[in-house]
Amino acid sequence: MPFVDTNILVYARDKSDQAKQARAAEILAFLWRNRTGRLSAQILHEYYVTATRKLKPGLSRTEARQDVRDLLEWHPRSVSAGILESAWEIEDRWRLSWWDSLVVASALDSGATILLSEDMQDGLAIHSLQILDPFSEEFDMEQLVTL
Repeated sequence: MPFVDTNILVYARDKSDQAKQARAAEILAFLWRNRTGRLSAQILHEYYVTATRKLKPGLSRTEARQDVRDLLEWHPRSVSAGILESAWEIEDRWRLSWWDSLVVASALDSGATILLSEDMQDGLAIHSLQILDPFSEEFDMEQLVTL
């Protein structure tokens, strides 16, 4: 099951890069259709702030809040003691930033086998999770089905 990083959600709403917007929209449509998307509360927090304050033009708070409400159907992971412990281990072992370590730990906790992120090392495997950059030339939507 795929776990979605913030950048996928943001690009789906970002009109400044049409190619990335189209790819992100395609991924999200696939995940909604197959009911396989996973994320965390952290991702929803980051998305809301980015969509309303950093995107140019940004979304209205009403639009961004509706996106977040819709994504609650994906049962976002909240930070637990276990996720914190796992994130610390990931931060130490793989030398990821704290925020990326927390995303990876949440993805693992959700049972995801794929983490879709432009911001982390494409192809990196951490435990049972493989990080894939969906905007790379090598990415194929079939990877969402086969992993």
